[in-house]
Amino acid sequence: MTSKDAYWILNGLPGLGPISLNVLLEAFGDDPVAALGASKGELAAIQGLTRRAVDSLINADSLFDLNQEKMESKRLGVDFIERDHPQYPSALREIHDPPIGLYVRGEYRFSKPQVAIIGSRRTTLYGQSIAREFAQELSGRGFCVVSGMARGIDTCAHQGALEAKDGNTVAVLGCGIDIVYPPENIGLYRDIGNSGAVVSEFTIGRKADRQTFPMRNRLVSGMSRAIIVVESDVSGGSMITARFAGEQGRLVCAVPGRIDQKTSEGCNRLIKDGALLLSSVDELMSELEYESQIPKVGTFSEIERKSDIDDLSELEIEALAFFKGGEIVDADRLGKLTNQSSPEISSTLLMLELKGYVAKRLDGAYEAISTVR
Repeated sequence: MTSKDAYWILNGLPGLGPISLNVLLEAFGDDPVAALGASKGELAAIQGLTRRAVDSLINADSLFDLNQEKMESKRLGVDFIERDHPQYPSALREIHDPPIGLYVRGEYRFSKPQVAIIGSRRTTLYGQSIAREFAQELSGRGFCVVSGMARGIDTCAHQGALEAKDGNTVAVLGCGIDIVYPPENIGLYRDIGNSGAVVSEFTIGRKADRQTFPMRNRLVSGMSRAIIVVESDVSGGSMITARFAGEQGRLVCAVPGRIDQKTSEGCNRLIKDGALLLSSVDELMSELEYESQIPKVGTFSEIERKSDIDDLSELEIEALAFFKGGEIVDADRLGKLTNQSSPEISSTLLMLELKGYVAKRLDGAYEAISTVR
């Protein structure tokens, strides 16, 4: 059995998600063949694997037909790219729960920097035009536009990218790669496959459900340097993607909208919470250029030996010291430790976050980022 075959089988087994799969592979030194050949006792000893996952691995031969999957993939013109493959999107390797493989339809090889454009299925003409114009301009400037091929903003983003000369776009599906959803996007699906790529982490024939769409959303943000939310209500799927982007250390941007428009509530909330207010592609370029100039540091034990630390203020350096050793600190505690007022510590943390030294967690506390891209 080849390594690719083993990855393919592992990816298709029921009861194993990306987190448990990565735990499994780590236990066997990232050797998928060894993981598949492990005994029940060896598997049961791995913390983080459920009984269902262990049973699935032991009965892999009867639960996933690799030869049938290969035949269907060949018929559809689809390839399976395992995480060790050089064509696997490099940005996905950085996230907490990367897929161990992707089904890919198309010749695009993820060679360009990627920016996601996402938004509501229920759109206004304003949102549609912004998504299309931004995508076309980004694609024309050498970026690949990523979205989820859903109705509304996603569709407009893909269309705009395809309208640019030599434009590329990637559609990330929340179902099997053989299923076109929504069905009216069949023409768009084909166009993207011809000049970009359609990708999915799900096996052929897997239908969309409540679980698959959030999983899709983490890939949309995970493979992108930045995400742009054009229109979204406060409970839309785009807000979930924005949350993933924040957790993954991606730049979160939002296009402002009317305060009396429901489809703008999510974007306006994101801006209020610290997302970059975006009114032009030039503003995004400036922010990405700034990010590219952030000093690249290793672990915090290395920071003190680097002259690049001089780009931080005295308050920022003082605050940063409390994150050594993987310490997780909330704003109130850090304010007391540094004797800074609430506005001062909020400003300090914001600048450290923008400069790539710390990241805000879901519980509101902050932790250090050991490396900066």
